Amino acid sequence: MHSFEYNTRDALIQGLSVQTGKLFAELYKSGTDQQSLDALEAYKSLRRLLPTEQYGEGRHIGATAAHKATQGTA
Repeated sequence: MHSFEYNTRDALIQGLSVQTGKLFAELYKSGTDQQSLDALEAYKSLRRLLPTEQYGEGRHIGATAAHKATQGTA
């Protein structure tokens, strides 16, 4: 099992992805189309930097918190 407390780089990436997800949600709600698309691409790029759960298959670690941020619920 992966733990952010043992990998500060992954913890930093996770934090940035949650912040970027929140920014995306805010821009999307305000109707700024190109900016929201750019924020979404930045979010996806950050998420791809993280390892995946279950031996390299499945979702990237921290996916639930990051997804909630994109929905404006985090």
